[in-house]
Amino acid sequence: MAASRPSARSLLGLVLLIAAISGGTQWWHATAQQRAAERLVAVARPGDIRLISSTTCAYCTQARLWLQKHRVPFEECFIEQDSACQATFQAHLAPGTPLVLVAGSRALLGFDPQQVLQALAGLNRS
Repeated sequence: MAASRPSARSLLGLVLLIAAISGGTQWWHATAQQRAAERLVAVARPGDIRLISSTTCAYCTQARLWLQKHRVPFEECFIEQDSACQATFQAHLAPGTPLVLVAGSRALLGFDPQQVLQALAGLNRS
């Protein structure tokens, strides 16, 4: 008995289904990123977010570009160029960069807008 081969029509259907799922996933991710950015812009004050970076860190560059693109107020320093920045980085015993300091007290390893939002939400502001 010979094995049946999938028809061109069924292969086309599968390709279209995969494309639809991929497009929907990309749309959902972009929408979630935009909502996070809007909330961050609404709650972040100048000085709330400090990005401790390395000049060779690709993730630091991605975080910087995301924050700039969405016009989120932040400060950035580089551990190779600023001794105070390096001292702060070492004081947190961080294994890598980027290290995000939220309101000077909460340290987050890596950049995740949702985590930054949660840290800002935990601030007791008068």
